[in-house]
Amino acid sequence: MAKRKQREPLALTIESLADEGYGLADGGRVGVTGALPGERVVAMPFTKKKRRLFARAESIDAPHQARVDPPCAAAAWCGGCSLQHADPDWQIAHKFDRLKSAFGGIEPDVWLPPLRGPVSKYRSKARLAVKYVRAKERVLVGFREKMQPFVADISRCEILVSPLNSMIEPLAALVSRLSVAAALPQIEVACGEERSALVFRHLEPLTEADVAMLCEFGAGHEIDIYAQPGGLDTVHKLFPDNEPRLHYTLPAHDIVMAFHPMDFTQVNQEINRNLVDLALDLLDVDASTTVLDLFCGIGNFTLPLARRAQRVHGVELSETSVERARENANRNRIRNATFEAKDLFRENALPDVLPDRVLLDPPRSGAAAVCQGLASRKVQRVVYVSCNPATLAEDIRVLTESGYRLERAGVIDMFPHTTHVESIACLSTD
Repeated sequence: MAKRKQREPLALTIESLADEGYGLADGGRVGVTGALPGERVVAMPFTKKKRRLFARAESIDAPHQARVDPPCAAAAWCGGCSLQHADPDWQIAHKFDRLKSAFGGIEPDVWLPPLRGPVSKYRSKARLAVKYVRAKERVLVGFREKMQPFVADISRCEILVSPLNSMIEPLAALVSRLSVAAALPQIEVACGEERSALVFRHLEPLTEADVAMLCEFGAGHEIDIYAQPGGLDTVHKLFPDNEPRLHYTLPAHDIVMAFHPMDFTQVNQEINRNLVDLALDLLDVDASTTVLDLFCGIGNFTLPLARRAQRVHGVELSETSVERARENANRNRIRNATFEAKDLFRENALPDVLPDRVLLDPPRSGAAAVCQGLASRKVQRVVYVSCNPATLAEDIRVLTESGYRLERAGVIDMFPHTTHVESIACLSTD
């Protein structure tokens, strides 16, 4: 590639799409945000990372048939989404192709139809970056820009659920009045079905006036306010005093799940409800079945499983999550679910006696130790919920090479407009 000045416009043909959602051109040496495969674009370079020049598509010649107008005015530069310029149907097909490619030669008996839901106002949890721009004497609240450390200048977010989606500007105005405006790097947002919460991370102590303004904001917007002066163990509630925890429901199973705003929960609750139903159906659970729920979190799958199964045991590394799961079991009067805090990443992590069924929902790093254990000590049926096609494929290969049959697999559209691929697989030894 001839040497180029970084700020000259480039005429490029997009050859493929990177997993991160930007187009690749010039043999992969240039990444173009806002572009789709096959398009001819004029793009303006804006940064360089790891010997790859990144540019933003400014004009499109011969647009891809899946190209649409992004629903968000900030889609071109905000890093919260990567694929708003692509039709949702195409996004799903692209994610399916990524899942299938990760599997290599492994094919399920049946590919499941994609599990789909809303494509806007779906995200109930997020971490918003905050930046006091001293030169402009203003505060920015939002997501980072694409490929940049800067906070995107946005006024609202079309992906966040209500009322969070319209709270960007009010939050920026609030932070600008605080004494710690320059020492407040992020706000965690979490939304339950009846209330929402904001967790303000601050690097300097709040004054009494700061606390009063935060509480006034909470009262005015009917939203819970938390402060975080240090690590996760320092998170504490400022307003109100007497409101119960946030919660979401799983109506098909008569479950109410209470959670703290810093707990891990799925960000797309409509998809989550359908995912729980699908996982239980694939496990084929009845009143005679025992189930092991690994990486169980606060009991999102465990408690619905307990409604159908004889007995369910949930295992999770986090003591806090395990305690919350027990609270939720008691709240829902479930007596046949037990929970244990345990490191599932070490060898011999599985219990001595395995049940009939295993469900696992690990982090992006996968569940190598668990799958090695399941390979040597088989169970009747395994359902694996994954947030990373690469580690899912590695773990499935371990299981299929040991005699498991991959019955079904498919894509879960948990994060529309992003490159995140959630998926599910069902294996059996029947």
